[in-house]
Amino acid sequence: MKKFYLIVLLLAVSIASFAQQEMAMPPIPLMREVHHSYIETSLRNITKLSSVADSVFPVTNDPKLNQSIHKSIRTYVHNMRAIVESSTKLSDNEKYIWLRGINDLLTGFQSAWQARIIRNIMYPGLIKAFYECMQLELEGKSILPIIEQNELEIGNVLIQNYCLKNNVGIEAAKDVLVLKTCQREPSNILKILTRYPNNRYADSLITISAFRNQEELYNYAAAPNTLGQKIQQVEHPLVKLIATLARSKNGRMYFPFLDDLYQNKITIGQIAPILDNESSDSYYKLLVKTRIGYAERMRKGDTPMAAKTLVGKLRGKAVELYINEINALHDESNPNIRFKKIDSLNPQELYYLAVLGEEEIYTSSFVSGVYPRIFARFKSGDADSLLQTLHYDFYRKFLKMSAAYNTLDDFLKRMSKPAAQKLMRNFVNGLEKTGSLEDAVDVADSYASIYNKDIRKLILSQVQQNLKNSKTQKDKRGEVIYHLLNTIFVSADSSGKTNLSASLGINTVYNMPLKELQNASGRIIIQQYAYGDKDAESYFGAFLARFSNSNWRIVRKPYWVEISSARGTPVTIYANLPLDETKDLDAMAQDSLNYYLETNGLQPTMVIHRGHSYYLQQTIDQLAPSAKVVLLGSCGGYQKLNLVLDICPTAHIISSKQVAAGVLNQALIDAITDQIRLNKDLVWEEIWQKLQTRVTGGYKEKFEDYIPPHKNLGAIFIMAFNKAMEKESPLN
Repeated sequence: MKKFYLIVLLLAVSIASFAQQEMAMPPIPLMREVHHSYIETSLRNITKLSSVADSVFPVTNDPKLNQSIHKSIRTYVHNMRAIVESSTKLSDNEKYIWLRGINDLLTGFQSAWQARIIRNIMYPGLIKAFYECMQLELEGKSILPIIEQNELEIGNVLIQNYCLKNNVGIEAAKDVLVLKTCQREPSNILKILTRYPNNRYADSLITISAFRNQEELYNYAAAPNTLGQKIQQVEHPLVKLIATLARSKNGRMYFPFLDDLYQNKITIGQIAPILDNESSDSYYKLLVKTRIGYAERMRKGDTPMAAKTLVGKLRGKAVELYINEINALHDESNPNIRFKKIDSLNPQELYYLAVLGEEEIYTSSFVSGVYPRIFARFKSGDADSLLQTLHYDFYRKFLKMSAAYNTLDDFLKRMSKPAAQKLMRNFVNGLEKTGSLEDAVDVADSYASIYNKDIRKLILSQVQQNLKNSKTQKDKRGEVIYHLLNTIFVSADSSGKTNLSASLGINTVYNMPLKELQNASGRIIIQQYAYGDKDAESYFGAFLARFSNSNWRIVRKPYWVEISSARGTPVTIYANLPLDETKDLDAMAQDSLNYYLETNGLQPTMVIHRGHSYYLQQTIDQLAPSAKVVLLGSCGGYQKLNLVLDICPTAHIISSKQVAAGVLNQALIDAITDQIRLNKDLVWEEIWQKLQTRVTGGYKEKFEDYIPPHKNLGAIFIMAFNKAMEKESPLN
């Protein structure tokens, strides 16, 4: 774009320095004087476009150059008028038409400028281009060369001009402008071609689109319209392959293998028998094999076509064929029965099951099923060798999951110390080069779950080195990411004295002020989601028993209970009854409560999830954006932080990395409700210290897996990054 403006500026300068000599104007007949006056008026109107005080239209930032350009433009326009009036070949009617055309040129520029379609600097180029088109049209020649030489905006004004609409080259010129539009907006090629499917450059543009976005071309090729038919006729091998798949009944199933099909590494005939039984392992295994091949190429800098489509299909099959089944058998005590479905999968296939099923897989499915079977079936047992066979595909995700589920130490012990150190250095390298924050968030989440001091020290050291490198290279995105990670990690170190909230400029994560939880009337609204499984009876009974005292009043409704404080700060807890899940009565109870709260303007500032992890998504789907504190009382709730923050960007989240317990959830609810009823802010470190002294026995170890808001590093990173972007600080 800078090159383009330089060229146009040079053109403007050339117009100013090589002005035409002004031609003599013959006597103008009275009947055409008004048309000449229209042109003069349009010229004056253009000078006033930027400011009514201007006498010259500002093409550049140089006033002297603008004066010279203004004079040259007026000379060009004067000469075009003189050519019309001097011509002996033009009839009176044709002279009217040309004078109208000159005025249309000026009003066309004015309209395009006001619509922000054309820039100031294009004005002289437009006048010169029309002058050249006028000469070609008068000679009966095509204006195509002029359209080809000039920018898209200039061409669009020219082809709409009344005098040029019947030029011998007008159709070719229009096709060129479509081509220029597609070159300017390559991501919209097919969208543009829907309006111009018969454009003479359509085949080439469709081919370009095929290499840019195969999924999009597939969709257009399947459409029963003119463009779809045009795509089917293109002879390029890639376009023909995509068009063939688009016509096929099972095209979507073949599409993940597009790159290998195009390179003749596999054929449709070889895939077809596998599709006959989609529920078998064969299709999933072929997807994994293909993905491993793609990962090898990507590690070398190549980008296989339809790679994202393959990952999407692989994720879908992982969940559909395996994760849903082993999750559903969570109550089965015999692992041979529960995990029978994954008996046929090799280590690599189990690995993809884990990393791509991260959001769906239960804690026990990973810790007791998938993870141990990976190494039980990997002959060498060396973790780094396993990653090498996978070309380190999704390794950050696997490390993050291992950290969250407390298997990272075991994983790193399965490789040599130098290999482990190299892996963890790479873990925090290149975070600024990815197109999203996902990898950086994974790193932040993982740090809080790493208990090996040497590994933590190594990660922190590498983050600090990367921060230094980003500053040296003036990589602003890298500066933001590594500055935030460094600040967060130093704070996470128990020996650090960093005030994280102050350092990052975000709302405090150490405490939740009482006033932030209160509504306009001073009341705090808490909503609890409960589910009607077999465990609900015990935990819900204990929940009600806790509030059966003089400090609280319980009112039972058909689908929920209301628990209100009898003294102290006004607090009301709304908890749906955990009715029979097999009849969807628990969902009906939640819907009824949600409707009641909404219609009465009661916005919960604290939300509690009670129930197993497989219900958690249902709670998140109903989560009120008003929530300031969110307690995820289910196994592995820590894996869902990002989803909660998408709805409640500044929420304080309490969650467990592993197995949650009803006793611990209730202890947290007790501690929080006691504090706010007594008119006290929620200071998380104090609450945690008190609970740690009260929790005993087997629950003590489980409570260590509960993460308080000020140690939810991934959540803190997201909040801090968004804040940094909002402020547009020197670091972003």
